[in-house]
Amino acid sequence: MWRKFLKLINDELGWKPGRSLIAVVMFLSLVLAVRQFLPPYRFNQPMSTVVLDCNGQLLGAQIAADGQWRFPASDDVPEKFKTCLLQFEDQYFYRHPGFNPLALARAAFQNVMAGKIVSGGSTITMQVIRLSRKGKSRNVRQKVIEIFLSVYSEVRFTKERNLRQYASSAPFGGNIVGLEAAAWRYFGRSPENLSWAEAACLAVLPNAPALIHPGRNRDALVQKRNNLLGKLLRKGIIDQITYELAIEEAIPEKPQPLPAGAMHLVSRMNLNEAGQQITTTIDLDLQTKVSQVVDRHHHMLAGNRIFNAAVLVLKVTSGEVVAYVGNTKPTFPGDHANQVDIIQRPRSSGSLLKPFLFAAMLSEGEVLPTALVADIPTTISSFTPKNFEVTYDGAVPAREALIRSLNIPAVRMLSSYGQSRFWGVLQEAGFSTIDRPAEHYGLSLILGGAEVTLWDACAAYQAMAKKLLEFDGQHHLQRNPITSPILVKDEISPVVIDLKTLDEAAIFLTLDAMKSVRRPDAEAGWESFLNSHSIAWKTGTSFGFRDAWAVGVTPDYVIGVWVGNADGEGRPGLIGVFTAAPLMFDVFSLLPNSGKWFNPPYDKMEHISVCRQSGMRPSPHCDETDSIWVNQAGLNTTPCPYHKPIHLDDEEKYRVTADCYPPGKIVTRSWFELPPAMAWYYKSKNPFYRSLPAWLPGCQPADENPMQLVWPDKPSKILVPRELDGKMGEVIFEMVHSQPTAEIFWYLNNEFLGTTRNIHKKGIQPPPGHHQLVLMDENGNIFTQAFEIVSR
Repeated sequence: MWRKFLKLINDELGWKPGRSLIAVVMFLSLVLAVRQFLPPYRFNQPMSTVVLDCNGQLLGAQIAADGQWRFPASDDVPEKFKTCLLQFEDQYFYRHPGFNPLALARAAFQNVMAGKIVSGGSTITMQVIRLSRKGKSRNVRQKVIEIFLSVYSEVRFTKERNLRQYASSAPFGGNIVGLEAAAWRYFGRSPENLSWAEAACLAVLPNAPALIHPGRNRDALVQKRNNLLGKLLRKGIIDQITYELAIEEAIPEKPQPLPAGAMHLVSRMNLNEAGQQITTTIDLDLQTKVSQVVDRHHHMLAGNRIFNAAVLVLKVTSGEVVAYVGNTKPTFPGDHANQVDIIQRPRSSGSLLKPFLFAAMLSEGEVLPTALVADIPTTISSFTPKNFEVTYDGAVPAREALIRSLNIPAVRMLSSYGQSRFWGVLQEAGFSTIDRPAEHYGLSLILGGAEVTLWDACAAYQAMAKKLLEFDGQHHLQRNPITSPILVKDEISPVVIDLKTLDEAAIFLTLDAMKSVRRPDAEAGWESFLNSHSIAWKTGTSFGFRDAWAVGVTPDYVIGVWVGNADGEGRPGLIGVFTAAPLMFDVFSLLPNSGKWFNPPYDKMEHISVCRQSGMRPSPHCDETDSIWVNQAGLNTTPCPYHKPIHLDDEEKYRVTADCYPPGKIVTRSWFELPPAMAWYYKSKNPFYRSLPAWLPGCQPADENPMQLVWPDKPSKILVPRELDGKMGEVIFEMVHSQPTAEIFWYLNNEFLGTTRNIHKKGIQPPPGHHQLVLMDENGNIFTQAFEIVSR
């Protein structure tokens, strides 16, 4: 029967079902295409960059490219503003199809009676259409187009969508567009926190945005607002008390500045995500407090003409940035480059990299924390490092060298470890600005010869702490790769920090040593306070006192501080421990203290014996030992070379040999002996160090020389400095002798120069060319050194 019906229609009426179906499909496709690709309105204006904290609070904003304050549209319109807007502009918004015939008729009547346009009768939807069609004249033809597009808009979008679009596009006076920008510029708060008076004021403004200008029709704006508040009262939306309090509120005099507590962060976000609303990981409350601490230190440091500082605070477990102060505020007269974001600017690292060298050498079994490292005058390939206090200890435990940030032990350790290997460690740690070959930096790399950013430094220390935290004592529990710090909420950084060279035990020993660094005087006695933080921390000071650093690490947070002048001007007293460290500790005092410390990764550690005096694995001749925890690679370190057996006479007063003394009377003892140069400085700081006894006359072996040249330590070629008057200066040679009271006779090219006793230093002014220095002690021991004086 159905087939007969189709055949009848086809034969009698000529209807083709197939063709008609195609036509219907094409028509529906056209409708869908128009709906999808030809929306009733488009808003393509540039937007302001809006930066929020982790809780949605405004940190700051950057004006749009066209000079307008236009915030990205919010997800909803606050109820107070919505109520005020609908009561003032469009009471039947939720009932009409996009236009209101009664309102249009009333407007037409009013315009005819007035002889000019006094009312447009536009709905909110029609106003959105008009805002999107800038430059169109207001006439009947355009009004018809607006009505048509408004109906289409009601079909295409929801009522709430159109309402949100109006709230984000309406003009609010001057260069302020949209409710979000208006609420912040006029009242200094988000739209959700507006009072009834404030919401009413903003609801009437788009109708006459010129009323907001100071001194122009202020009374008219107050009258419009109060009329709207009265309407809300009559309709029972607000009560009498609310109404009376609301009409007493003043209207804004002028736009307020937006929050600027994170202006450098806002600039950074604007460079990367201009025109977006970005929710960051920053905690506004902490950001504000850290900014106040920076301001306080800024005022103190300015007395020494130090004008800039930066602070970065990270959470260790998540890597999130919770405070970002890129520089100080422009408080003092003059251009101090306060607009520069120091957190991203490369600066000389000072001593910040020393912990990574210490951890790397521990990880690869090249040193023990307690092992002695030489601290004597040193020249390596024309590089002559100096300790900050220009003194020498002779030998110090590696751990103490890190705690005291001694330069010479660090350089000697780097020379032993290898510059290229250490450069590789720094690449693993994410130091992106150390991008030239290792040879470019040389041994100065460990003392500030490379530039790093505060961002990278904090990231590297946070990576060490996180790698240690994720170790459970049996195996590595790293669930996600360690990345560079995270600034945008719920975002994952693409930069991976893979500290594969540093094992967890070495990291623990490094942080444990850094925890013992002496704090500034203001922090003295910190252990006595229950809420005090245990902090592993490191400072750094660049050459010329241009950069002062401090980085502190706990299981919860990493804080990095830089202090100095952005233009690179050095200042006396610009030292990490005196300028950056106090600021860092003040910031730590703002943070919650869990009281926890890192758990020792015992599964990767060994409890071993070490020689008490050298701190190294004991040789058979070490008769006094201690026990310490070390990482497993520490088992591969060399035994102590400084203990050896010596043979004494029966009174144990002189050294002897079997060739010159009866073997049956020889007494053998184990003796701790450092090389002469190390011993010379070591005994001045360690009064219990015992020099070797003198040889019994006639017993000294011919191949043992008790003298060692300390300075220059590698004098093959020596450049003699010139004095201020242009004359050639002196070369100061320094010698040490194993016998403190020995007398040394000095000869240069067979010419007698004089004698020295106890302290063996001699200034020499040889002409350019090859020379030979000969020294002889009172026992006939001779030391010879050839050298060449070169001119510049």
